[in-house]
Formats: sequence, C-alpha cells, structure tokens
Amino acid sequence: MADEQQVNGAAQGEATEQQQQAFAIQRIYTKDVSFESPNAPDIFRKEWQPELGLDLNVKNTKLEDNTYEVVLKITATNKVAGEVAFLAEVHQAGIFTVADSLEEAQRAQLLGAFCPNILFPYARECLSSLVSRATFPQLNLAPVNFDAVFAQHVQQRQQQQAEQQQTDA
Repeated sequence: MADEQQVNGAAQGEATEQQQQAFAIQRIYTKDVSFESPNAPDIFRKEWQPELGLDLNVKNTKLEDNTYEVVLKITATNKVAGEVAFLAEVHQAGIFTVADSLEEAQRAQLLGAFCPNILFPYARECLSSLVSRATFPQLNLAPVNFDAVFAQHVQQRQQQQAEQQQTDA
C-alpha cells in the first residue's frame, strides 16, 4: 500500500510538473512610463471634481519559440473643468513561457487574459505612485475582469468575421 501511494504521488508530481511547464513567468518589468501635468500649477487652484478617462490595451509579441512578451498599457487622463489635470501612462510588461502543446484558444486566453491579470497590480501601483508624487489625490483603480474583456473581444472578432463572410458571399 505504501508503494501504491508513492507511485500515485509520483504520477501526480509529474502531472503538476507538466502543467507548470505549460506556463511560466520569466520576468515582469515596467517598459515605459509617462506623466504630464500640462496645466500645473493653475490646475491646483481649481475645485477638484475630476473626470477620469481610462484606456486599457493589451499587446503580445512572440519573441521566440514558446516565449512571449505581453504588454499591458494603461492610460489615465484626468480632467478638471474641461482642462487636463494630468495624463499618466504605464506600459507594464512581462515575458512568459507558453508551451506549444496548448491549443491556440488556450494560448490566446493565457496571453489575452491571464497574463494581463498578472501584470495589472504592478501597473496599478506604478500609476498610483506617479499620481501621488505629482501631489494629486490618490488614484485607486478598481480590479479589471480581463477574462470578460477577452471574451468580449473574441465575440466582436467572431461577429466581424461573420459580417465579412456575408458581404463576400
């Protein structure tokens, strides 16, 4: 019985190792940072009723076999009384290993949703730090459901392809 447990434990260990080899984080880094406050110091004298515009973008690039760079770009534009108080942009990136054994749909899900979920807390902290250092009120971004964003993107692409097929027919 002890031998059976060791054999089963070894099989589970191999399965876990294969799953870990299917995806790995190699590095997470800040690729680009930008902060502008074009209307300072006048903007500090206005009543703070901000209008925050937020733009998220995810891009991935294949570096070599099984290795991808994923870049999460967050741009925050804050306006007060129609004037730009600040424009902050962070490109948070990571290098990830994704096994060839994964199906294309799984790979797309990993690169388009799972990796941005990993990168988002780093980008959020960097953006918050930039805004605080410029003495603006703290900017706390709510979590983003990248799975839902990715599913919406896939659905839009399917609709576009269906429409294109109808126009080609």
